[in-house]
Amino acid sequence: MSYTLQTPQKPLPGAYIQTPAANRLQPFQSRQSTSVSQQQNGLQQQSQALSQQGQPAQKTGQKPEIQDIPPIERAAKTVNEALSEESRYPDLDSYIGRESPEQSTEFELTAFAEGISSEYEVTTQPAWAPFQKTKMHPIPDRIFEQYNRAQVSTIMGLFADFNHAWVAIDNALYLWDYTHPNPDLVSFEEQSHTITAVRLVKPRAGVFVPSVIRLLVVATTADIIIIGLSAQPASHGGQSVALYSLRMSAPVKGLDVNVIEGSDSTGRIFFSGRGSDDVYEFTYQQEEKWFQNRCTKVNHTSKGYSTFTPATFFSQKSQQETVVQMVMDDTRRLLYTLSSKSTIRTFHVKGNGALDLVITKPLGQTLSNVGHMTSQSDLISPSMAIVSISAITAQEATKIHLMASTSTGCRIFMSATSSYGYYSSSSNAPTSMQVQHVKFPPTDNTNSQQAQSSNSTQMTSYSSTSAINTSSRALVPTRTAVRYAPGYFLAFVVRDSQAGTDLLFVSGPDSARIARPQDQQRLTRYAELALWLNLGSRAEDIGLATEAFSASSSPEGFGNELAVQFDKPTSEIAVLTNTGVHMLRRRRLVDIFAAALRLGGGEEGLEGEVKKFIRHYGPGETASTALAVACGQAFDVASDSRLARILDPDVLEHARKAFIEYGGKPLFNENSMLDQSKPAIDLVQPSPRHRGLSRYISRLVRSIWKAPIIHEIVTASGGLMIASSASMLKLKEISQDLTKLKEFLNANRSFIEGLAGPEALGNVKTKQDEVCLQAEHRALHALVVLIDNIIEGLAFVLVLYDEKIEEIVLSLANETRQQVRNLSYEGLCTTPLGKLLAKDLVKAIVNRSILSGSNVETVAEALRRRCGSFCSAEDVVIFKAQEYVKKASEAGADSDVSRDYLNESVRLFKQVTGSLSMEQLHWVVENYVSLQFYAGSIQLCLDKARESDRGNRALTWIQEGRPPGDKRLEAFEFRRRCYDLVHQVIQAVERSRTQSPDMVDGHLTLAGRRREEAADEIDSSDDEVFQTDLYDWYLQEDRSDRLLEVESRYVITYLERRSSDDIAHADLLWKYYLQKERHQDAAMVQLALSKSQFVLSLDQRINYLGNAKTNASTTRPGIARSARTEVLREVSDLLDVANIQSDLLQRLKGETRITADRRPQVIEELNGAILPLTVLFNTYCEPAFYFDLCILIYEAADHRVASDIKATWQNLLEGVHTQAEVTNDGPQPYEMVAETVRTLGNRLGLSETMFPVSDLLPMLKGYAFNYQRNIGPETWVVDIFTDLQVPYETIYGILEGMFYNDEPPFQGRNRRLIGNDIVYITRAWFQDSIRGSGTIFGGEDNAIAVSDMLHTVMQSGLDERRLEECQNLRMRIENMLR
Repeated sequence: MSYTLQTPQKPLPGAYIQTPAANRLQPFQSRQSTSVSQQQNGLQQQSQALSQQGQPAQKTGQKPEIQDIPPIERAAKTVNEALSEESRYPDLDSYIGRESPEQSTEFELTAFAEGISSEYEVTTQPAWAPFQKTKMHPIPDRIFEQYNRAQVSTIMGLFADFNHAWVAIDNALYLWDYTHPNPDLVSFEEQSHTITAVRLVKPRAGVFVPSVIRLLVVATTADIIIIGLSAQPASHGGQSVALYSLRMSAPVKGLDVNVIEGSDSTGRIFFSGRGSDDVYEFTYQQEEKWFQNRCTKVNHTSKGYSTFTPATFFSQKSQQETVVQMVMDDTRRLLYTLSSKSTIRTFHVKGNGALDLVITKPLGQTLSNVGHMTSQSDLISPSMAIVSISAITAQEATKIHLMASTSTGCRIFMSATSSYGYYSSSSNAPTSMQVQHVKFPPTDNTNSQQAQSSNSTQMTSYSSTSAINTSSRALVPTRTAVRYAPGYFLAFVVRDSQAGTDLLFVSGPDSARIARPQDQQRLTRYAELALWLNLGSRAEDIGLATEAFSASSSPEGFGNELAVQFDKPTSEIAVLTNTGVHMLRRRRLVDIFAAALRLGGGEEGLEGEVKKFIRHYGPGETASTALAVACGQAFDVASDSRLARILDPDVLEHARKAFIEYGGKPLFNENSMLDQSKPAIDLVQPSPRHRGLSRYISRLVRSIWKAPIIHEIVTASGGLMIASSASMLKLKEISQDLTKLKEFLNANRSFIEGLAGPEALGNVKTKQDEVCLQAEHRALHALVVLIDNIIEGLAFVLVLYDEKIEEIVLSLANETRQQVRNLSYEGLCTTPLGKLLAKDLVKAIVNRSILSGSNVETVAEALRRRCGSFCSAEDVVIFKAQEYVKKASEAGADSDVSRDYLNESVRLFKQVTGSLSMEQLHWVVENYVSLQFYAGSIQLCLDKARESDRGNRALTWIQEGRPPGDKRLEAFEFRRRCYDLVHQVIQAVERSRTQSPDMVDGHLTLAGRRREEAADEIDSSDDEVFQTDLYDWYLQEDRSDRLLEVESRYVITYLERRSSDDIAHADLLWKYYLQKERHQDAAMVQLALSKSQFVLSLDQRINYLGNAKTNASTTRPGIARSARTEVLREVSDLLDVANIQSDLLQRLKGETRITADRRPQVIEELNGAILPLTVLFNTYCEPAFYFDLCILIYEAADHRVASDIKATWQNLLEGVHTQAEVTNDGPQPYEMVAETVRTLGNRLGLSETMFPVSDLLPMLKGYAFNYQRNIGPETWVVDIFTDLQVPYETIYGILEGMFYNDEPPFQGRNRRLIGNDIVYITRAWFQDSIRGSGTIFGGEDNAIAVSDMLHTVMQSGLDERRLEECQNLRMRIENMLR
């Protein structure tokens, strides 16, 4: 393959096609192929590139994701892009200017450096004519009758915007409607002076009554008079006018006024006469004031005596310069005048009533400016004259301000400039005027008259490379000329001065070619279509019969005739001659194409016409135009001079074929094929056919697309009036055009590539073809969907305005009303919000029908037929159910008929639960509650909640701990809104209890039965999410007692789930278990609470453990003993630890060894979670020398190391003794020791390991001997153990061992101390044993041993009292043994 490189590029890996670089000078333009064959060749050349694009994706294993854009959103984006493209139509400055190449940049649209052009396509083919004569309205015979009576002068003119012409014959003025076949004359004959000039201007606001919409300014030889004019629509379609005498005039005798101009924005009136070049103003006001009449004239140019002195014969100078034309530019507040010497003057119209001359542009300066643009030309010379000027408004151009037409047919475009650049502000005056561009006449034909022959098919065409002709005399001499926006140029050429007739040269911009030039590399050129017309008479006046053209309010896009060809009336121009009024109609591109198809001349000729269109305007514009013709958008002048729609079957068929066969094919974008982030389908550029369809749709809807559907107006009385931003007629026209388009696409679906369906895939040959076809289908299908949506949206708006829209809008909620106020047609037809708001409006319409008693089903069914997407079958069911609710309300809450209506309504509502909005649900619940239909309210709310979350995502969210930010939260929130309505129903039920009892005389009342039905609905619901929300609500309302009464399996699930997060729920859980006598489960919950991370004090945890121990100890059938024992053991162990920690906490609160800073921290650590024993021992007890607590920790930890235990006891005794000695005013040391041992013994339960009596008794005896000798009772040590109920035999055995062991300090005489204790404990044992019926000391052997021991003790040196006691005790034992 070989390709011509237009722009050098770096080689792209894997790309074999090199394309020219994008034209940066024309950002508005879209790249289009010049022929269909080139597009088809491009498709074949791209197949290899597409296959290469897929290879990297297969190697990496990554498949780009296709953007899932809804069709309606894709189509809306396409239409917006088409509208945006059309809004970027080049402004006039971009192709008319004089900037040099050095001043321009490649990113800015500029004009040709030469500042001149002569490009026309002058056609003699009727089909391609840019204008056409539609009709000639003859001058009425009554005017000729008056004309024949003329004595002095006759002048004629047009009021084309009112379809009226006028003639001034001597002192009389006659007006007639030239569109009427037999018009009445409206005359003004109340003055006697000869009329010299007539002008129709707009009045200044506030001076006259509103019915006076224009002022008829009549200048005579003596006065200038203003007459009021009103207009009313006439029965034949035109307008009828009436004149009102205002009695306002000012003397102008001697001025010979011939030029009058008015300002539309300010109402000021300027005039001048043949006697001088002065500019006067006619001022008027409502009433006379001091030193100021109602009317007067002011000279704004000449000063001094001449201002008050009329010109006379003796004062006139030869060749006096006079004003021949005035033109007002209200957008810039500039008044231009043209003098008889071709001098252009510019006046600045100030707001204070002043008029300042700011620029004087003599003909010589103009010629000098033009001389810098072109070489010597006979057309631009001192011998020429400027015959007319035309203002170019700021809305149309920024830099170009004025166009001057010369007698040689040249058009000179000028700019008013100031010191800082181009003049654009109306507050500051310009200082100079420069020529920016000169448009020379078209090429001169040898016989312009022959060009009028309809049989001629020759055309003088232009191209981007044609030379500029600066010597053509085709328009010489031009008698007068005029320009209308956006560039219509009409020049009246006098070929034969003796014949007294004019040839009319008419041209207009070739909008399609200006918008999309053939050569993308060159700047936009001033292309025009033109034709010659032979009027057969002399032109007297010319006027624009339609509203001035404007496609936008700014220069960019202003002149885009293509964009408004289906949206605005076609421009019409009236030309008044001495034979009648000739009407010229601007032909749209669609009209030209239809005429070319009709007059093309056979199949071969038709193909040539279509290809010519493609060459000139591109395939996209051709497709759009062909589609418009096929849908009946083209018009032409019929044989009876009537404008008729072209519905010729042959023309429509040719247009259909052109759209289908020349619509082009989608193209794959090779420049983006290496971008692996996009799927292949997104790299396909849809076909020109798609582009044409999108343009056609955008042009149909452009006037309403961004407009709001309603426009609120506050009336003078403060009321609300709502008006449509578009007329109902306009909406119907758009709807009809879109319906025709829809029908066309449906009828030709099988022939249109991209709409043909799956069978079209059978024709594809490569993977690229398949991808392109898929992309084309996606794009076209989106537009088809959009067409349906717009049709329905317009139908809905029409229905809306058929109703009392003010009442409907006022019935909406404030937020919804604001959204509706901001809703545009685009939003209505393409956004989900628009669909929702439309449904709200439909509901408001139906609700209004319900209130008015209308048949709701009929209204709803009519809505569904006209705009089904806004009023579906489900909506009809809802409206029917609402009607039943209303009937039930009318029947009364207690009647059986009302109950039947309610049951039927809830049945219908359940059928369409998913379609019910929250507002509708609120309405239903409110009405159901008022009718005491509580059960139905609850059913409907629960059904709505379940329907909104069929996947039960809310339940899984709850079960997973309600993670924040989860997407499922949205589902739960919606369900909760439904449950809130149930809560309202429950509250209503509770309120009703105070109004009527449940039972009367032992019978259930009607109100009670309804409340019972509501309770059954709640309790029997299997919606776990609802039950969960209900329990939450109970607790929110501080009704935990109600929760404990609920008999539902979901209560425990709910409380268990929430217990991990909230202690209140955990408390409710064990209380619920206790209420259901499930003590073991309650103990488990309480145990878990004691070990939880909740913020609980230690006392609270101990309390939970105490209750848990009680509950775990309670027996109940069905609970295994082993399980109960296990729980009880765990609770008991933990309770022991908690008690130790509690003792430690209390002790540390009063501990003086802790610093003030450390104390709060210690208390906080201990007064909370139950700590491990290791922490308690190592961190607190052992360092603090709390040995008693250490012993308790040994017990709890089952620490059985005897040496550790004994050493700890020893340390404990020493510590207690030391503490007692420090406290002098307290108990004796032995008393504190005794109490400590006694307390620990009780807490340890006389554990053999932790409370080793065999170690403690000798230890205490040693302590008493060493530290407390002769202090306190001598038997206080033994009393400790007897108080603890240590068995006598145990104590006796230990003492016996101590006595015989002879260990220090109980040796020698000190043994008697042990002997005393033996005697004491033996006596106690003896007395205890004889109380029962058994033997003493448990047996005879024990008794003998005890007796022997007492005998030995008596020999140990007891004192007399103990000795006597011992002897008596032994004797008693011996006696018992006998």
